[in-house]
Amino acid sequence: MDVRYQSWGRYPRAIQEAVRVRWRHADLPLEGFPDRTFLPYGNGRSYGDSCLNDGGVLLDMRGLDRFIRFDAASGVLRCEAGVLLSEVLELIVPRGWFLPVLPGTKFVTVGGAIANDVHGKNHHRAGTFGCHVRSFELLRSDGTRRLCSPDQSAELFRATIGGLGLTGTILWAELALRPVSGPLVDSEVLRFGSLDEFFPLSEESDRTFDYTVAWVDGLARGRALGRGLFLRGNHSDAKAEGRAVSRGCRLRFRVEPPVPLVHRATMRVFNALHYRRHFRKKRKRTLPYEAFLHPLDAIGRWNRVYGRRGFLQYQCVLPHGPGRDASGEILRQVADSDSGSFLAIAKVFGDLPSPGLLSFPRPGITLALDFPHRGRTTLDLLDRLDEVVRQAGGALYPAKDARMRGEDFRRTFQEWRAVQALKDPRFSSSFWRRVTEGGT
Repeated sequence: MDVRYQSWGRYPRAIQEAVRVRWRHADLPLEGFPDRTFLPYGNGRSYGDSCLNDGGVLLDMRGLDRFIRFDAASGVLRCEAGVLLSEVLELIVPRGWFLPVLPGTKFVTVGGAIANDVHGKNHHRAGTFGCHVRSFELLRSDGTRRLCSPDQSAELFRATIGGLGLTGTILWAELALRPVSGPLVDSEVLRFGSLDEFFPLSEESDRTFDYTVAWVDGLARGRALGRGLFLRGNHSDAKAEGRAVSRGCRLRFRVEPPVPLVHRATMRVFNALHYRRHFRKKRKRTLPYEAFLHPLDAIGRWNRVYGRRGFLQYQCVLPHGPGRDASGEILRQVADSDSGSFLAIAKVFGDLPSPGLLSFPRPGITLALDFPHRGRTTLDLLDRLDEVVRQAGGALYPAKDARMRGEDFRRTFQEWRAVQALKDPRFSSSFWRRVTEGGT
């Protein structure tokens, strides 16, 4: 097992080989693996097993890290699939452009962003990453190269966006960018006292702010259930003084602790201090976009804080209507459990449809919660949360999942058979086998 090729949650573990892809003009390196399946691997920022191929071969795509063409007048960028979003930003931001959608980390490859159809804090305005993909080249295991766009190989285009790397290998992609005045964001932080206060605050904020998201105290109970800090922001016209963007991590976890450094006692202290340090109802600041959009990127290998067994992120989306009560019930069960969630995030998705057949975002509220993996205790809690999501008609995010039931996936991603029909026969993943062949 090559420990370099894990998911970000570091659970489950997989035994797999890896082959580095270096040239987009070359064929796939399939020789020597006649009976093995393949899966593209970007930068390993998926949390569960969608980026793993236990018993198979991973195609390490980071070797495809070249820019091909950038039109600074129109804001159209073509680059290879292994380029990181952080590298894209370093190129385009000084020239007055920005990626229209960014996930919670910028250390994601362009190919991975397409394969997972990632979303960001501006979903209510911009939709998913796939909404801004103009075209890409897809290399299949039979050696054919397909140019995919909304007008050419359209069904394969839709199956690949959010298709979890199963339709072939994306070699390059062309993206439509958005103009910005500079690298700064005018931000506001507002403290809210309960989940009931979150929903009207989100609705009001979505009308006037590009970016909206909330940190939620995952241990609060009673009338304070769902209390937290609401973050909102717009790109600023202010001029940056000096370098407003940092390239690297300011802190890095170099040692892996044998047990999680986060537990209920430390979480309770942290949550209380984090909530109360914003003593004013509203706090306004102008920040570098990295500090606003990607605060955790300043901490290298922060996933190690959860210890050797790793952690599970549980991200669900709950439809409007039943989602209000269901989100409260989820937070109530988490607060009452022995686990608690160190990082709990809430966001209301918009109604812009994604072109991807298996895209996760849909209208409603999404909750993302992190849990140190403590074995059966953690898994039992997540099973109980599944029932809440199931009853509300919600869905779980494949890119964050390590244990959802196959029947839940097949029910909530009803286009999975269309993707199965279009997927490359030599490509597979631990996730896909689990949810389509497991039987439950």
